[in-house]
Amino acid sequence: MIGYATLGTNDLARASAFYDALLTEIGAKRLWEFERGISWGIAQDKPSLGIMKPFDGKAATVGNGVMVALIVDSHEEVDRVHKRALELGGKDEGPVGLRGESFYTGYFRDLDGNKLSVFCIG
Repeated sequence: MIGYATLGTNDLARASAFYDALLTEIGAKRLWEFERGISWGIAQDKPSLGIMKPFDGKAATVGNGVMVALIVDSHEEVDRVHKRALELGGKDEGPVGLRGESFYTGYFRDLDGNKLSVFCIG
């Protein structure tokens, strides 16, 4: 099972402002932070999402085919989080809507180009 996922950034201040504003929409808060990174989640014993400057000191790059999915409770919450990501400067990577019979999702890229999905089932 997933404990946490991290995404790379080259601008920690800009990325942290984006995720502070975005993840509050789903009730997440900062769980930890240090000079190279920050993590958000609901609780320490639940999955979390972090952003980090790469350990090797090289530039962060986007992984082709890599995506982090954020689960929420309703279609309205998917709509709200996706819209907020775009308001914060994220790029639409797939409009909100049903995929299949019960998978409701929207896709976006953060300010560093990392791909995320926000979804609910039902």
